[in-house]
Amino acid sequence: MTDIDEIRRSNLRLLEQESGSPSEAAKTIGMSLAQFSNLRDGAKDSQTGKARGMRKETARRIEEAFGKPGGWLDTAHPQGGDVHLSTSSVISSAPFEAPSSNGGENDLVITQYDVGGAMGNGGQLVLEAEAPGIIKSWRVNQEWLRLNVPTYSSVSNLCIVTGFGPSMKPIFNPGDPLLMDRGVNHVDHEGIYFFRLGDEGFIKIIQRVPNFDKPGFVLRIISKNKEDFPPYDISSKHPDFHVIGKILTVWRSEQY
Repeated sequence: MTDIDEIRRSNLRLLEQESGSPSEAAKTIGMSLAQFSNLRDGAKDSQTGKARGMRKETARRIEEAFGKPGGWLDTAHPQGGDVHLSTSSVISSAPFEAPSSNGGENDLVITQYDVGGAMGNGGQLVLEAEAPGIIKSWRVNQEWLRLNVPTYSSVSNLCIVTGFGPSMKPIFNPGDPLLMDRGVNHVDHEGIYFFRLGDEGFIKIIQRVPNFDKPGFVLRIISKNKEDFPPYDISSKHPDFHVIGKILTVWRSEQY
């Protein structure tokens, strides 16, 4: 029988996958990378020689930081190669290589992220509007990725999101393919993010704005179409707010 500490360490690795890196996971929890690594790996006590356990209070704090329900760390969850966010939709497989038609370096096939799929609680992520069709994959050569997407957390975190709703016109139109990094789950810099509030999904510009009432920042949610979708502010610690990924590049369509 697997003991509770082994289960918690295993689930901590899932949270690391979800964050995209150990440093991002540590940042979410509010601890140093060394502390996180020791907790994840069960560093041995110098006196007893046994792996240190995770205190109940620490487990609850980690669950709260990641927006997980109480007791999530104490329950065994399936381990898989793909990252499945508790707040997200069903994710297709990670990008994979395919032979190039010219016999050179393999192409990269970046697959679809189903933004309207099942959430962790079995419900549906409600979108601003339904996308007019779905872009199921992009097939690009490795040179295109190097030249057009210089920064991302990991190739395995790249996926395609199909644009929906009119709020971000003219940056992208409904139905346009957007390249997303699902390894980015925090707003460190201004950019376009796919996020959820409760069971509603949005793709918006997010800015970090100083909070003049108390230390820290608030997040300003901005639509390109500001006339119909005015901006609003939200705390990054809001329990229903979760960043699913950051949009890296857009292929914008034009109709003639």
